[in-house]
Amino acid sequence: MITYNTINVAMPELVETEVSAWVRNTAATYNKKVGDINYIFVDDETMLDINRRFIGHDYYTDHIGFDYSKDDSLSGDIYISLDTVKTNAELYQVKPEEELRRIIIHGLLHLCGFRDKTDEERELMQQAEDKALKEL
Repeated sequence: MITYNTINVAMPELVETEVSAWVRNTAATYNKKVGDINYIFVDDETMLDINRRFIGHDYYTDHIGFDYSKDDSLSGDIYISLDTVKTNAELYQVKPEEELRRIIIHGLLHLCGFRDKTDEERELMQQAEDKALKEL
């Protein structure tokens, strides 16, 4: 089951059934199935608090994921800062909705096993994001 929740922000405009189908289809391309994935949309201050308490980092970020996956069944909590998504959209000169879709799928790709710590990993992640974004 895929759920969408908010903390301290309004729910972004998205068609949940379409996004959920897209997330499931993307997972299937990596031979994964969706278990319980919770997308939680938050503001920057909530994200900073989560980052400090659970990750030990003292900075803002666009997303933080907690992976509870087992074998090929993807489960996790994916927190997304709508404030940072908006800031990044301005920075990258894209629509906020487009940046939000990228972060939604970015979180899923982390659950699929993609990483983005090295240049090579970031390149593979971006290629996977671009491929998935064409499918929505």
